[in-house]
Amino acid sequence: MLTAITGCSMTETNEPRTSQEVKTRSVEEVKADTKDVSSEVLNLIAVRGEVSEPGPGVAVCEGRDRDKFFRMIHPWTLTAPTGNELERAMERLKEELPKRGWKIVEYGRNSSRAKTLELTADHTGKEFSVNVEFWAESGEKRKPMLVVNVVSACYSTRGGERVREY
Repeated sequence: MLTAITGCSMTETNEPRTSQEVKTRSVEEVKADTKDVSSEVLNLIAVRGEVSEPGPGVAVCEGRDRDKFFRMIHPWTLTAPTGNELERAMERLKEELPKRGWKIVEYGRNSSRAKTLELTADHTGKEFSVNVEFWAESGEKRKPMLVVNVVSACYSTRGGERVREY
């Protein structure tokens, strides 16, 4: 579960618990920012490997009008030849993200059966959260990978713009 997107903790539905008003932005602006944040994270990972293709997508803001309110999500993976490189990348993210304005809100082994190494960070200025999990090789011959989820804050569309990209 991702945590704060604007410096607040999240509910089980990944919505921020905040009394702040939702900012107004176009879907295209937030999509461009989401791509930039994903690129920043990928550059900090600094591991050569295979990156999954799908780009950012629009998601609903729970409990809000889906024609007017939206958030952007960008899930992607990076598969690498060895897990050692990816473990070092997780440490690098832990060290480098705070230097770029991110706050690490969680780092360590999660409660899954596999005890996956997980990092969650928030950037209040950019209004994004990122969650990265290191999935080691498994008996299923799966290559080691990082599973990355970039999530924006909830926004309201401008004027008569309607969200149509779900």
